Amino acid sequence: MNLEPLDPWEAQWAPYDEVTYAAVLAAVSPEDVVLDIGAGDLRLARRLAERASRVIAWELQAELLAQAAVDLPANLEAICADARVEPAPPGVTVAVLVMRHCTHYGLYVARLRAAGCRRLITNARWRMGVEVIALEPGMPFASADSGWYACRCCGAVGFKGSDAAQITDAAVATVWDTEGCPHCQS
Repeated sequence: MNLEPLDPWEAQWAPYDEVTYAAVLAAVSPEDVVLDIGAGDLRLARRLAERASRVIAWELQAELLAQAAVDLPANLEAICADARVEPAPPGVTVAVLVMRHCTHYGLYVARLRAAGCRRLITNARWRMGVEVIALEPGMPFASADSGWYACRCCGAVGFKGSDAAQITDAAVATVWDTEGCPHCQS
């Protein structure tokens, strides 16, 4: 596979605030097997291990991982891996992608779906707060009415509808969770 280098923002390790971590942790249950993509210094992975049955933490930066992977809980496995290349491990029920500047969202979703993962906890799609995305197929983009859309496949977000008569308060307040948006088609 011929991969372009990571965008500098995507490669930069950046811890998040407590509000972000709390939102992620609230979406994880004790029976979950979690894949933490871009685990950085393992600060979130360690906390996930307190809630989930098992956590697999992938981090691309070997030096950062080597410093952080000390005295790990028994249910936390830290691996130096490139999520753009590695297939998601079997048995993963939920993945965590806390990376606002992620440029490979679609690739990660495809790999997670192929492994049977059911949910993705991320801030990569809207590049704001944390959301939990079901990884089964979403509503076909063509079926969505006027309003905001967020694509489960590629992560694109936007507004559907150019007819001013369709742009109502209700349309502006609606977000369609779609699949196969115009960005996927290009």
